[in-house]
Amino acid sequence: MSADAATIAYYQANAPHYTLSFGQAPSRHLDAFLDRLAPGASVLELGCGAGRDSARIAERGFALDATDGTPAMVHKANERFDIAARVMRFDELDAKETYDAVWAHACLLHVARADLPGVLASVHAALRENGLHFANYKLGSAEGRDPLGRLTNLPDEAWLEHTYRAAGFAILATQRYRGKGADGVQRDWYALTLRKEAA
Repeated sequence: MSADAATIAYYQANAPHYTLSFGQAPSRHLDAFLDRLAPGASVLELGCGAGRDSARIAERGFALDATDGTPAMVHKANERFDIAARVMRFDELDAKETYDAVWAHACLLHVARADLPGVLASVHAALRENGLHFANYKLGSAEGRDPLGRLTNLPDEAWLEHTYRAAGFAILATQRYRGKGADGVQRDWYALTLRKEAA
């Protein structure tokens, strides 16, 4: 399992664009997810990008560990918000029962379908008992490259739910909604809020 080089290269080259174009409003799902956590809970953010969700997590008093696989994105996030973000690819996550929550907004959609079970196993291992996880995905029927050249797994809801359950997660809530990514394509997305089930 390894990160997709073309996807990393895209974000490395386009970090300034993300900083300028996406503003500072956090994800529409973030506050509702954080409301489920105890005050001061530890939150690992995967794919922090330019740091807008990171800043909100920290603002609300949670213990944030912001990560991204792209050095330029980490630099921009720290430059904008001073959040001590660090470089870590999804396949480098090796923490054990360290976090109360793992936030992964619009990033695990770049993991190849064959590799996603391994990444989810790492997320599961990184969470403490009853820890929470959020992720959202663009829906589709065939994995491939988007118009920007990024690998996108484009699963359907049933496959996502099955894959998460197989990794040891209980599904607490889901939402299907319309959205547009950086590639400008309007499509359906699927958001999942999950809990680590006890072994």
